[in-house]
Amino acid sequence: MKTPIIECHRLEKWYSGVHALKNVSLTVNRGEAVGLVGDNGAGKSTLIKILSGVHEPDAGSIRIEGRDVRIRNPRQAMELGLETIYQYNSMVPTMTIARNVFIGREPLTWSLFGFGWMDKKKMDRESVQAIADVDLHLRSPEALVGELSGGQRQGVAIARAMHFKSKVLILDEPTNHLSVKETDKVIGFVRDLKKQNVTGIFISHNMQHVFQCCDRIVAMARGEIVFDRPVGETSIDEVHGYL
Repeated sequence: MKTPIIECHRLEKWYSGVHALKNVSLTVNRGEAVGLVGDNGAGKSTLIKILSGVHEPDAGSIRIEGRDVRIRNPRQAMELGLETIYQYNSMVPTMTIARNVFIGREPLTWSLFGFGWMDKKKMDRESVQAIADVDLHLRSPEALVGELSGGQRQGVAIARAMHFKSKVLILDEPTNHLSVKETDKVIGFVRDLKKQNVTGIFISHNMQHVFQCCDRIVAMARGEIVFDRPVGETSIDEVHGYL
């Protein structure tokens, strides 16, 4: 058996008296696309915020590639290879595509005590290649992200994760408020993660979207995992019965 890329063991989280996570254990295997579903307040967001370093659990443990880790902040999560794309704040609309691809990881032509000039030519060149690698073709790396459609923004965010060799890509409601055509594009991105040797966790309220692109369905309710089964062994109606 190969070592799972993520192992969460008996995670607990409280918020001001609210028991948000209750004894949550979850294993995610390398190259797998896991759909995480559940109503508002089910615990999905809390679990993802723990994996992305926004919050720490009050109890329990996390192993990444067989190694015990403590994820204290988002930067540490990224260093471990876990990249999270949030529905609303994964991109900065007033910045260019190139700046968004490299945000927080800008290459410098020279530096002194951490300060220096950004290497814009390298950012432009590599950002064009990064978005082409996910089959997204945009007119210029200097275009503002605010001018892109919702599906194109998600594509740029995914391209950024691919460029920096993320091992796990967590997508939080990536198809919300998208047209049918753009939704199909994002679902295609998720399906193709396996070809890039990237593990995916896809959080969505839309069960049909999850069934189209995931290998396994994990359902949460009232802070607990209540269902965990391969897509081929269940149905949308059965999953709904547990929520």
